[in-house]
Amino acid sequence: MAQIMAILNCTPDSFYAPSRITNSDLLIGVAQQAIADGADYLDIGACSTRPNSQPVDAETEWKRLQPALQALKQTMPEASLSIDTFRPEIAQKALEQFGPMIINDISGGCERMYEIVRFWNVPYIWTLRGNLESISSRLREMNIRDVVLDPGFGFIGSTEKDYECLAQMNRLQQYGKPILVGVSRKSMVYKPLGLTPDTCLAATQVLHLLALQQGATILRVHDVPEAVQTCMLYEKMYKQTH
Repeated sequence: MAQIMAILNCTPDSFYAPSRITNSDLLIGVAQQAIADGADYLDIGACSTRPNSQPVDAETEWKRLQPALQALKQTMPEASLSIDTFRPEIAQKALEQFGPMIINDISGGCERMYEIVRFWNVPYIWTLRGNLESISSRLREMNIRDVVLDPGFGFIGSTEKDYECLAQMNRLQQYGKPILVGVSRKSMVYKPLGLTPDTCLAATQVLHLLALQQGATILRVHDVPEAVQTCMLYEKMYKQTH
């Protein structure tokens, strides 16, 4: 069955307001519930990259991220953690202080980030931003063994391009890498329906099902129980047809 990555936003300005976590006690409660509901990974972000936003500086990001990681490591040492950051210096600090964890980089990467990931030999989520062409050579150049491919929904440029990318996403399976999809409550879900991030839970699950049909192996989500149910039903259908 596909795996679930739960979103933990340690920010006051993420696009989906109910996902904002502002203190360690709330963080631990949300994290423990996510694991109990079936999450395989916890993805902690401390710098919002919502559309048209201005990212906070690295110092502010670290001030939010460091206590969050410390709290999670102390109370949930066995949890599989991922950090959502595009800054190599943040990744370096997190790995030095808290040990190996997944690096989820929505920027598309840079040489410094690749060096850090190679040195620490940790999984790296590489966001393609919709560019599905000629990935093989870049993967070889990066020389990173444990790569997860993320098509970059929400960062491609328009809702239409997001859907074009989703329709072609099954092509990524040829590279033999896990495929992570993050469409949860994003504009490609709610805008075509005249909804809002708060009112598009059901529509999000529709896109999760489509993503699974297109080869997704990890879903990055706000709503863990519903995503788990979608994966279970897809798995049941898949077994009947294969």
